[in-house]
Amino acid sequence: MWLLPVSIVGLTVLLSVPVGRLLARIMDGDRLPAGPFAWIERRLDTGPQSWKQYAAGLILFNAVIFVFGYLVLAAQPAAPLNQTDSVFPDGKGMLSPTTIFNTAASFLTNTNLQHYSGEQHLSYFTQLVFIVANMFVAAGVGFCALTAVVRGLRGDSHMGNFYVDMWRLTAYVFVPASLVMGVALMAAGTPMTLEPSAEIQTVQAGVMGVGTNGTPKPQVIARGPVAAIEPIKQLGTNGGGFFGANSAHPYENPNAWTNVLECVGLLIFPFALVVMFGVMLKQPRQSAVIYAVMLTLLSAMIGWTVYQDSFVPNPAFESQADRTIVAGGAPEKTIPALGKLPIDSKGLGNTEGKELRFGPSAGPTFAALTTAISCGAVNCMHDSLNPLAGIGPLIGMQLNCVFGGKGVGLVNMLVYLIIGVFLAGLMVGRTPEYLGKKIEAREMKLAMLALLVHPIMVLGPTGLFAAMSWGREATNNPGAHGFSEILYEFSSASANNGSGFEGLADTFGFNDASRNLSTPATHAAAWDLSTGMVMLVSRFVPIIAPLALAASLARKRRTPFTTGTMRTDTPTFGFVLLGTVLLLGALLFLPALALGPIADHLGPIPFGR
Repeated sequence: MWLLPVSIVGLTVLLSVPVGRLLARIMDGDRLPAGPFAWIERRLDTGPQSWKQYAAGLILFNAVIFVFGYLVLAAQPAAPLNQTDSVFPDGKGMLSPTTIFNTAASFLTNTNLQHYSGEQHLSYFTQLVFIVANMFVAAGVGFCALTAVVRGLRGDSHMGNFYVDMWRLTAYVFVPASLVMGVALMAAGTPMTLEPSAEIQTVQAGVMGVGTNGTPKPQVIARGPVAAIEPIKQLGTNGGGFFGANSAHPYENPNAWTNVLECVGLLIFPFALVVMFGVMLKQPRQSAVIYAVMLTLLSAMIGWTVYQDSFVPNPAFESQADRTIVAGGAPEKTIPALGKLPIDSKGLGNTEGKELRFGPSAGPTFAALTTAISCGAVNCMHDSLNPLAGIGPLIGMQLNCVFGGKGVGLVNMLVYLIIGVFLAGLMVGRTPEYLGKKIEAREMKLAMLALLVHPIMVLGPTGLFAAMSWGREATNNPGAHGFSEILYEFSSASANNGSGFEGLADTFGFNDASRNLSTPATHAAAWDLSTGMVMLVSRFVPIIAPLALAASLARKRRTPFTTGTMRTDTPTFGFVLLGTVLLLGALLFLPALALGPIADHLGPIPFGR
């Protein structure tokens, strides 16, 4: 049960050290490839940038990507590679305008929240030109921001150049790593084809229904250029799946070995970035303290989620009575309650909504990793986690600093660190300092701005939707479990995670409602617009404020190190940082957790009904 999570985390820790050192050399421009790569880099290099110029370049780049993405999505019916099959004989239509806005904002912000189902609603052209392209560049934005922050903290006279940083990440890091992982996935069975969906006749004729002429309908099996998307989905902590089932689908995640590969893939860069931080600063002890705090928090989240879901049976199943099933043409059949079945349900824990091809602990392990790392890919139904197990993924997104998305997670942890330094300085009666630079009013204002945007964007919309029909009529369950569905959706959007708790009716589909396979959700537009705005605000404010903070520190003179200096590279400060994260996290989010999963656990079975 524990071998899988221990192996995944242990392997990633071993790999993160050499990868982190390599990343530091790449971002500092040490021994980069020559020839056409160097020629392109020289064309992109517009010179050293101040923090304002770096932020302006970042915003301008993202604005162009947003417009490009919106146009590609809107033009889907007229674009090439619009595959047809017996389900969609006219190809894929245009998504509703609000879903296009939500999708463009989602992939721009590295969130990949999907209010659509990939195989149903997107053509191959949209998948390759919009989805893949956004996954590469959106993943690089947070990475670039962290690199600029590090330059500010070490006292550089400038923050670097955004366009050069983006080029180095894409050309020298993401593309080579994605090619290697893509080949490995194809060898395991992940398809890479532009052929339309396969149509096969089932062994039992007519099981898929019959057509108007009375002939049995074939089974339509979706496929496509999955191997082009899957690697950067994991390596870029993007999370948006080619299929609606994401990494639970056998074409995205064929076997237990690819499941391990995908888990290591989503962890490796967030882990390595902490190592890169220490190498670029030339202060490895600073990054060791942060690494230890993050690893402690991540281990606790994995342990909690796996224990509460893999060792505790689903109480809803345990309380079910016998059921009688009546199907046309078949004799009536009585299904006994789970507790009466001849299986060891207690040994398997909660198996509802899990992909058991990977082992009983794979689902909760993946759930804890993908939410702490801000990836958003899933290999099980998070709505099916036991209520207390669901706290692990929620906390991962709400703290949003436990390794987190590439760059952004470490930037968020640095904000907690600045606050911890300030609080500790007040307690011991000394001027707070970090890396020899005094933390004063301007730095604290910027740190608090970066910190408070996230809870405001989570709790404000959650309260609003829980009180209105937009939320109440969209949830699949009433009471505390329904509240958890709303809280999870906005936590995921604000943390730029993108995973779904599911259970929410938030999909409209094609703008021509008659072409949808299911009825459009009544309040889909409200969910599209609200989560889209949350993703945009929560993406860029916590990036730009730390850039300004780092630039402010860069301008200050370094104070001499004395015996009275409060050190931030010791185990003692590690406990201060850990306590700061836990204290602030509890103050901000514990009341909401009490109304959701905790009340769900204590309420009537099954889950608040």
